[in-house]
Amino acid sequence: MGWLITKYILTAAIVVLVSEVAKRSDKLGALIAALPLVTVLALIWLHVENQPQQKIANHAWYTFWYVVPTLPMFLVFPSLLSRLGFWLALFAGVVITLISFGLFALFVKRFGIELL
Repeated sequence: MGWLITKYILTAAIVVLVSEVAKRSDKLGALIAALPLVTVLALIWLHVENQPQQKIANHAWYTFWYVVPTLPMFLVFPSLLSRLGFWLALFAGVVITLISFGLFALFVKRFGIELL
């Protein structure tokens, strides 16, 4: 149980750090947020918990493919924010991400990459 609490505290601390840095510097906050910190932490946790190398490798592999369809949200959200407000723009970004993911999964399936 102590290990699980440690994981939660360290992971939460990184999210708080990113938001605090972003308050002071848009660019630095975005740079830190763009780093694959969650993935790196997940890879570390999987390794420390003695998961098989194939499981760790699969996590990294699928993370790469799942990141690609999230990118349109970061282009659309800023322009929607002033027109729709935060919550609607965020919701629209999520919908765009889901649609992008579905279309992307269909596209890469042609190349033998199964995302769904």
